[in-house]
Amino acid sequence: MRLENSPASQAFAEWLLKVGAGSNVSPQKTIQLPENMKLQSNTLDGLIDSLYPGLSEGDKPDEYFLQRTILSSKNDAVDHINSVVLDKFPGEKVTLASADKVIGDQNIHYPVEYLNSINVSGLPLSKLELKKGCPLMLLRNLDPRNGLCNGTRMILMDIKQRVLKCRILGGIHSGKEVYIPRISIEPSAEDLPIPLSRRQFPVRLAFAMTINKAQGQSVVNVGLDLRTAVFGHGQLYVALSRCTSADRIKVLFPVDQGNTDTANIVYPEVLIPTVPQV
Repeated sequence: MRLENSPASQAFAEWLLKVGAGSNVSPQKTIQLPENMKLQSNTLDGLIDSLYPGLSEGDKPDEYFLQRTILSSKNDAVDHINSVVLDKFPGEKVTLASADKVIGDQNIHYPVEYLNSINVSGLPLSKLELKKGCPLMLLRNLDPRNGLCNGTRMILMDIKQRVLKCRILGGIHSGKEVYIPRISIEPSAEDLPIPLSRRQFPVRLAFAMTINKAQGQSVVNVGLDLRTAVFGHGQLYVALSRCTSADRIKVLFPVDQGNTDTANIVYPEVLIPTVPQV
């Protein structure tokens, strides 16, 4: 993240260091976020409208999607937000179903509905709902030399029978047209209740993403869903530091919360020197 060189930006940078170091937390391990980060309408629709103005009008340039995202700590919240934003996005929705199977012991029968319901980080959804023009995130390293890395953001240009035609967002490969095939994905055993193979396009919608997935991303406008507080070390710092200005961060708090307090989980023993305790 490169901050702007202004007094306000320098103050934001210093405040971020304190967030990262956990030096400004209360005895309850919470901090108070700046009041201007709170939405006027503390609702999911308010967050979406703030981050994606004019979304329903369509015909947005690539920069529109490259410069903004909504972050949440939980996969299920991200999936829900992406689904809500997709409904606001113009165009015809296309549903792409996966082919799921159990690896190994075939003597145990698992209903297809159960296999389809399995949803873990890094695994594409069994029922992938897309619209042409929507932003996607790649979930696997397909061709790093040509920009197809885990975490690459793209715009969906067309849906073919066997591939998705996309255009890369950002980086040295920005604007490059690429084709994403269906692949068989086998997540690590510790992530799943059973050994599963899912054949699906290795992408997810990218209107919203998890805080962990946002590491390394830098955007102009950030929406932060804190209805469920962060639960891991440094997550709040990662989320807030994706943006270059405090004025361009909007936070959704729990509906019944009257203040801007939120959890900040920091373990001092694992801090690195680049995030000093100040």
